[in-house]
Amino acid sequence: PALAARMHLKNMTPILKRAFKKANINKDKIDYIAVTKGPGLIPALMVGVSAAKAIAYSLKKPLIGINHLEGHIYANWLRPINKIQDSVLWKPEFPVLCLVVSGGHTQLILIKNDLNYKIIGETLDDAAGEAFDKTAKLLNFGYPGGPMIERIAKKGNRNKFNFTRPMMNSKNYNFSFSGLKTAVLYEVRNYDRRDEALPHLYSADIAASFQEAVVDVLISKTIRAARQYKVKNIILGGGVSANKELQRQFKKTISEEMPNTKYQIPNTKLSTDNALMIAIAAYYNILNNKNIKDWRDVKADANLRL
Repeated sequence: PALAARMHLKNMTPILKRAFKKANINKDKIDYIAVTKGPGLIPALMVGVSAAKAIAYSLKKPLIGINHLEGHIYANWLRPINKIQDSVLWKPEFPVLCLVVSGGHTQLILIKNDLNYKIIGETLDDAAGEAFDKTAKLLNFGYPGGPMIERIAKKGNRNKFNFTRPMMNSKNYNFSFSGLKTAVLYEVRNYDRRDEALPHLYSADIAASFQEAVVDVLISKTIRAARQYKVKNIILGGGVSANKELQRQFKKTISEEMPNTKYQIPNTKLSTDNALMIAIAAYYNILNNKNIKDWRDVKADANLRL
């Protein structure tokens, strides 16, 4: 966290200068400043919030603190036509169910209307993205683990190993991925006892089987929740939502089991953490006259909840 904060501090001014130059705007065209205020690592959050407060103070503009997860949700509201610059805003039919699945979070969020959230399920331990990263490390795939596992899993047999599906059949909508990560660890250790290097096909089979287990749990819980709450739309958010196998199976399952429910994912460039998703969330806060503050009143919160 301390190293991340130092790098944030080092890069903040150069990135702001590049952003202003690329956007080709001057300070007179800015009406509001928006910033991620949480949740996350507090040292890094404080750098971003401090920079935003300095800008808001110097420009005498209101400051809007945005929940990071709200940004992932509202990335879905920007619907690019040809490219992100040519976009329209989505006007969904509520209620909407969003599965936010990233390195730090796995949550099912019921959205009754704009900015009205109810968390109906979340991970009790590791997030799905964290499990991807740790499994990739066990297999010596490198970091970030999600894209590596997705790529190598294409060459593997997803039915080779029957890994556990933690809490898939529980009555609630919470998640747990630590047991799945441990199952992969035991399988790798068992192979290591043979005193051989992990062969490529074996690693690909583990990657494919692990990915299939995660996808099964995420889809099963989401579909059950969507039925119970009679949602009109199912959307995904967060870095893991960029996983093509997850997208493919979600689309197939919804079309077969809930054909009257619409499904969409954010533009791939907006799946991982980015500034545009925070701007979109801030725009809807402005429309609803929420969280518009003086710069003095915005504070970083590592444990911020929706």
